[in-house]
Amino acid sequence: MNLKKVSKLKRNDFKWIYLFLLPSILVFVLFNLIPIVTVGVTAFTEWNGFALPSFNGLENFTNLFANRAFWVSTKNLLLWSFLAAVVHVGFGVIIAFILYEKPAGWKFTRSVFMIPNIISGAAWAVIFRFMFDNRMGLFNGIVRIFNPNFDVQWLTVSPYAFWSVTLTWLFFAVIVTLIVLNELLAIPSSLIEAAEIDGATKWQIIFKIQLPMSRKAIGTSVIASITARVTMYEAIALTTNGGPGYDTMNLPLMLVDSITNLKYGTANAVGLLMIVYGIVTLLVVNKLFKMNEEL
Repeated sequence: MNLKKVSKLKRNDFKWIYLFLLPSILVFVLFNLIPIVTVGVTAFTEWNGFALPSFNGLENFTNLFANRAFWVSTKNLLLWSFLAAVVHVGFGVIIAFILYEKPAGWKFTRSVFMIPNIISGAAWAVIFRFMFDNRMGLFNGIVRIFNPNFDVQWLTVSPYAFWSVTLTWLFFAVIVTLIVLNELLAIPSSLIEAAEIDGATKWQIIFKIQLPMSRKAIGTSVIASITARVTMYEAIALTTNGGPGYDTMNLPLMLVDSITNLKYGTANAVGLLMIVYGIVTLLVVNKLFKMNEEL
């Protein structure tokens, strides 16, 4: 059999791959691409969800930009994104490195660390709502052991509300830990052993080998963490509902409020801005962590 016939057979075999990809392509088009295009188009319309959308240009966006709640939401999103990228992911990475060393009790710690992530976001928000309750909450109860006159309304008074909502997710980074730990375990042990033979210290191995080789996992964690802040809803809706004032307001709350008031065009304008923020985050993190470059 000559090379031309072999090449032709390979091309014919390759065509079957598309048959297996077809279900995934259909699911993506129906449940991802079409909704995204719909959001992008109707963001520039006046639409109540019943009548046909009518084009109104940039009116939805100008109304959003004139709304103080939008700018507070944007400020909150930027601050939460920074905390997610630095504190949330950083904490998860530290725990991953600790578990990698398998200290005494590491299996128990890993299991306990998993518990918050097997509880639904809504249930977790309700748990924190009671924990921060002024009268019967766990947090104030512990503080009053030392200061009986302690009286703080964590979820209803500024600036405590913002930081109380932030604490519902800030240190619960098990997904980050699992992603980075998996990457650490994939590093060849021979590479670590060679570095140790050459006299490298533990810190040198971490900063010169393990962290650089885990950068894609860390970058993925940053993207996942920031996009989770973009779509964060239950943690706010079931604790502060955006208050006090607009202190904990965010874009998903504005989106839901617009839908409740039958302003689907405005809601999709908010959704489009969320999509754009997610894309920008993806591009920036890919650039910073050199996600497309070989290790």
